[in-house]
Amino acid sequence: MSGAQIVTLVAAFLSGFSAVSVFLKAAWVVEPLVQYGVPRSWWNLLGTAKAAGSAGLLVGLAVPPIGIAAAVGLVLYFTGAVVTVLKARSWSHVAFPIIYAAPAAAALVLGF
Repeated sequence: MSGAQIVTLVAAFLSGFSAVSVFLKAAWVVEPLVQYGVPRSWWNLLGTAKAAGSAGLLVGLAVPPIGIAAAVGLVLYFTGAVVTVLKARSWSHVAFPIIYAAPAAAALVLGF
């Protein structure tokens, strides 16, 4: 297994874990969403976006253009999450979306 494939699997796992955490409404995920002012009506859509990105990364192991598209989507998603956290001035939480974005960005770079 190549380094790019390992990074892609890590990115897929983290994004999938994040999606499941939203779907299960884990307190450590949804309490900050409430604090940031993210409407509850968006939560399932956000979880679905992360789940789709995770699945896309996995499919991308066999069909690279899909993986690249999924990685771009996840990088954009987590960049939006960083902006949301910064707008809420929740400085201590800004590292979390970066932790999820980094492997997706690395998978994107290594995908080229």
